Amino acid sequence: MAIEIGSKAPNLQISKWVQGTPTNIDQLAGNVVVIEVFQVNCPGCFLYGIPHAISLYEKFKNKNVKILGVATAFEDYDKNTLQNLELLLSDNQVIGETFKALKQHGKLVDGNKLYYKIPFPVAFDNVIKMPFDVSDKMIFDFIDIYFPDFSTFSDKDKADLIDKVRNYLQNKEFSASTFETYRLRGTPSSVVIDKEGILRYSFFGSEGYLEGAVNELLNQR
Repeated sequence: MAIEIGSKAPNLQISKWVQGTPTNIDQLAGNVVVIEVFQVNCPGCFLYGIPHAISLYEKFKNKNVKILGVATAFEDYDKNTLQNLELLLSDNQVIGETFKALKQHGKLVDGNKLYYKIPFPVAFDNVIKMPFDVSDKMIFDFIDIYFPDFSTFSDKDKADLIDKVRNYLQNKEFSASTFETYRLRGTPSSVVIDKEGILRYSFFGSEGYLEGAVNELLNQR
């Protein structure tokens, strides 16, 4: 089930920790937790989202703040893979649209390598193959995540949405567990969890509020 702001943050659903010591939300009580969610084939993630997360890591690494990276995949499944994440973290190699954008911005070194290292733990989301048959439960679970006001729709609008979701799921190759549980709209996204394990903020894109949110939660007693 997806969660709302102000509710208990569920553990990340991870297929593999690629960098750093494996951990999870329930092991980090007493810390403000920031989860930087990105895709390997996402230029904005590497130009803006991840550098901002690294800046936060450097600023707060000696305080009760934990930064975690989660690479996910909700598109471009041939590029947003565990293998390409491992290549990124082991050798700083970037691919696809990320490579093209960083090259245009003069941000590559040694031909095809990222100009910075990601210093915090990074995992790959639990990305699973969608079943051939789409059940009613899958349709209504999806609606529950992305259309919480569904019950207020007219009967016609409900039927139209169900048809659209069914068609979408029938054409969807994979499902990214953490991405969908946290109701994220895209990448880069930043999820902020307070010291009690409550989801407090979810930012999409480079919104500029992340550091303020961390400071606010860090100073709460």
